[in-house]
Amino acid sequence: MSDIRAAIERELPGVLADLTRLVAIESVSADPGREADVDASAELVAELIRGTGCEDVRIVREGGKPAVIAHFPAPAGMPTVCLYAHHDVQPTGGDAGWTTAPFTATERDGRLYGRGAADDKGGFAVHLAALRAFGGRPPVGVKLLIEGEEEIGSPSLGALLDAYADDLACDLFVITDSANWEVGTPAFTTSLRGLADCVVTLEALDHPLHSGQFGGVAPDALTAICKLLGTLHDDAGNVAVAGLHAGAGPEVDYSEERFRAESGVLDDVGLLGEGPISDRLWFKPAVSVIGLDARGVDEASNTLYPSARAKIGLRVAPGGDADASLRALTEHLQANAPWGTRVTVEPGETGPPALLGLEGRYAETARAAFAEAWGVEPVPMGMGGSIPMAQEFADAVPGATVLITAVCDPHSNIHGFDESLHLGDFAKACLAEAYLLQGLAG
Repeated sequence: MSDIRAAIERELPGVLADLTRLVAIESVSADPGREADVDASAELVAELIRGTGCEDVRIVREGGKPAVIAHFPAPAGMPTVCLYAHHDVQPTGGDAGWTTAPFTATERDGRLYGRGAADDKGGFAVHLAALRAFGGRPPVGVKLLIEGEEEIGSPSLGALLDAYADDLACDLFVITDSANWEVGTPAFTTSLRGLADCVVTLEALDHPLHSGQFGGVAPDALTAICKLLGTLHDDAGNVAVAGLHAGAGPEVDYSEERFRAESGVLDDVGLLGEGPISDRLWFKPAVSVIGLDARGVDEASNTLYPSARAKIGLRVAPGGDADASLRALTEHLQANAPWGTRVTVEPGETGPPALLGLEGRYAETARAAFAEAWGVEPVPMGMGGSIPMAQEFADAVPGATVLITAVCDPHSNIHGFDESLHLGDFAKACLAEAYLLQGLAG
């Protein structure tokens, strides 16, 4: 163990330098104008894996963004681990909201700031550190799957898993793309919400109208779509869409005070829904308006506009069906069109929720490795976010243990401004994965 710790400490500066190179690539998979950047990100990931001594590294795609697959053959009698992360990132949300340039990795107060530093190029960097700690000769078989479209719902992942089933077959699948319980305390994620989205378009008029000449009788699309979107929740903030699955999880000490501190909800603003915070976050559906097309305030005129549209994101509770949930949302929107306005719904991508166990010798080895590296037992917890590939992989490789680990913490602000990676926790995550590989060889 002391040799592994020394090796991780030796490799960390170089790994962080390479993470800085990765953060500099603007691999926003949702932006058609960034396709070259996503390709460049995959190329750098492949280059870094080859640099560990791996001879089997391929960039693959099945009608979508590029993924990287690599393979270190297992020594005789040893199990095989597949390590997952993704190299694509979210849009910045506007550079003006960032304290420092979003694609320039910047260290400040013990954290590394930059888009993707935590989600999930930092996750790939954990794998890189563990492989380098063993000099590119891990004590067990290791496969890597570094995806390039996780941030858009992994639309071609199913096809990729089918096409490369033999290349990804393993005994343990490690997904380093979740969140830890808190700074200094690791977690294994055992449940995930699924996802679905759609774009709803509402039409009220066949052309714009003067708001004084026709207002008060003729409906305008913006007011109508606001009324429609308001039907998605009841007065307490519970999701009001019929037919969505909701469940309950184990009792967890997740207080309202902690949630407010982590989320930044303003003091006088109420929280949505009813029941324990952990159930609302992890085991109930959530519906959010994540985009709205309408005339901007700075361009506003006294005009009734004929159409408006919104993008709606749905998080599907564990145990639910993502496709059925999207149909339920579509039916709700169509049934609640105000004043007879025309509502059309364009379905988007879906991804399944996941319920994962933590049983068996591989899970026990992971617990011991993480407790040794972090100095505290890992917490089993749910996650309100979505990793569609978790359940897809569990279905594609029956019998494999699926372990979801993390480099993020509640203050990493993934998908938001000033995304960051806690450098102390990053070092512990690298050490824990190296201990895991060694423990599996034991």
